[in-house]
Amino acid sequence: MARGGLPASPLPQRDGVDAVRLRMPQDGPWVTLREHLVERIPLPAWRIDAMLAAGEFVGPDGSPLRPDAPFAPRSVVWVHRELPEEVPVPFEVDVLHRDERIVVVDKPPFLATTPRGRHIRQTVLARLRVALGLPRLAPAHRLDRLTSGVLLLTTEQRWRGAYQRLFATGGVRKEYLAVAGIRPDLGRSFTVAAHLAKPHGQVQARDLPGRPPNSRTRVELLDWAPAGSPPAGSEAVEPAGLPDAPGGGPIGLYRLHPLTGRTHQLRAHLAGLGIPIVGDPLYPEVLDVAPDNFSTPLALLASRLAFVDPVDGRRREFASARRPAGWPDPSDRPRAPRSPW
Repeated sequence: MARGGLPASPLPQRDGVDAVRLRMPQDGPWVTLREHLVERIPLPAWRIDAMLAAGEFVGPDGSPLRPDAPFAPRSVVWVHRELPEEVPVPFEVDVLHRDERIVVVDKPPFLATTPRGRHIRQTVLARLRVALGLPRLAPAHRLDRLTSGVLLLTTEQRWRGAYQRLFATGGVRKEYLAVAGIRPDLGRSFTVAAHLAKPHGQVQARDLPGRPPNSRTRVELLDWAPAGSPPAGSEAVEPAGLPDAPGGGPIGLYRLHPLTGRTHQLRAHLAGLGIPIVGDPLYPEVLDVAPDNFSTPLALLASRLAFVDPVDGRRREFASARRPAGWPDPSDRPRAPRSPW
């Protein structure tokens, strides 16, 4: 059986990407399978005909389905979808740990965790399935495409549930580092609580005032640097200069502990305070960034994961070797006053 108890695909993966399982409707007006596929799949009819002739649509046993095959209600058809052209992400995925059950990696920015939308082969999952020879590899949690840092995946279906439940039930201590502006009135340690909602089809999560908080983040200001400090070495193809904080003030290095796990929580929380994370193209405003523009990484790093292993009870801890994008190298920083205010 494959993931979630579904029957295993009769088709092998292509470039680390699974075939698609299509279940036919219970009834309908179609006489042939082709008629249904032409109506269902957003491809020209001639392309569906070519795929049927080439035997690309198969049944559960892997046998190619004939171009004149009758429509069979509730039957299952497997096929590899046509993959979009993708701009190669020019950064490597570094493996921090690998054993029988889990693989832990240090994810670069600009690489999505799993195939979705226009990002299919250029994802952590597809790349690692091929590179490590682990076709059943799957993430136990996710990081945004622009967020870098520690990501945990499971090697097989039998281990997946235990580690996914660990993340879902708050059994993992997560620590992030972020670079953002500084508001003196917030102090050096505080908690953000807000009601966040991300309606389907919208790219930003929204704070809905007056509703009970459903998201909380503990924030600590660890360090600061004067405006215009030189940035540390970046993975960007053409590293940009370090943006100043709003108003040209100093920037801060923050440690973030998410106490809940809403979509874009950390990015939305800091943007809502008026100190958006450096390099964020979504918060506070949506920016149009070309797919091949890797010059400004988001300054958000999943720096550490710690948990008690749900299988053997051992304490596990994994840390990223990366530095938040844009944070100045200590050796390059000018001596600063004791306080940014």
